[in-house]
Amino acid sequence: MTSKPLDLDAVRAFIHVAELDSFTRAAEAMETTQAAVSLRVQRLERRVGHQLFERTPRYVKLSPHGVAFLERARELVDAHERALAVFGEARQRIAIGISDHVAGPDLPTLIARLTTQDPQLLIKIKIGSSGDLLQSYDRRELDAVIARMNLGRDDGEVLAQESFGWFAGAGWQPRAGEPLPVAMSAEPCGVRAMAGRLLDTAGIPWIETFVGGGVSAVAAAVSAGLGVAALAPRMLPLGAIDVGAKLRLPKIPHLPILLHTRIQGGPAHDLLTTLSAAFRSAVRA
Repeated sequence: MTSKPLDLDAVRAFIHVAELDSFTRAAEAMETTQAAVSLRVQRLERRVGHQLFERTPRYVKLSPHGVAFLERARELVDAHERALAVFGEARQRIAIGISDHVAGPDLPTLIARLTTQDPQLLIKIKIGSSGDLLQSYDRRELDAVIARMNLGRDDGEVLAQESFGWFAGAGWQPRAGEPLPVAMSAEPCGVRAMAGRLLDTAGIPWIETFVGGGVSAVAAAVSAGLGVAALAPRMLPLGAIDVGAKLRLPKIPHLPILLHTRIQGGPAHDLLTTLSAAFRSAVRA
């Protein structure tokens, strides 16, 4: 092996593919083409002398050599950014709001990755309801918001369309002759309003049996057998089952996830691009 240094763009491409499990979504995060990402990864593989990914038409995953190289690749890119930061300006701040119904179980891992993207970028994350976050955005308290579509707004970029279903805990059974027990998030919540509206339109008697402060609380109520809830599959608690067809409940339409932002360029824009690609990946999975 020669002493020729590694191409940092190729290393970045490798990291994006490894984290997003897709050349296509890595291209979205890097704002380039899939062919360009593939070419960079192939160039890196030739440089290190090992295959870094196992590829099939259905999936992409790290090879054993790729697993061993990933952490070192992150350290290399991080060291490069920290070196450049010596000549940079004061730390830039970015405040991002993420809807509780959008955040999902992968949020902690995602935030950990984002914080290593640019050492000079101070990231503030706020979790809340879509309505509250958009109000904060309009007051310029937040630079960007990722939320579900809010009625009366069309100023966001659609990141993904997420499916929903009616879910209950394993072994839960409705009681004959009684209203459908429903677990919901507290107001204001677009999913809560939509679920109630769908049940009313279908003429299905229902009653709130649990009101939680977020999706995790609603999922816990479902696990405890307190009733059914309108949830996205990626938010499901262990053992939850879809009871919509069995109970003849109305079909829940796909709901769009939107990015609202006034950021135009720079490291903050790069971070939002990575975050957007990661959310697309999570929803599609």
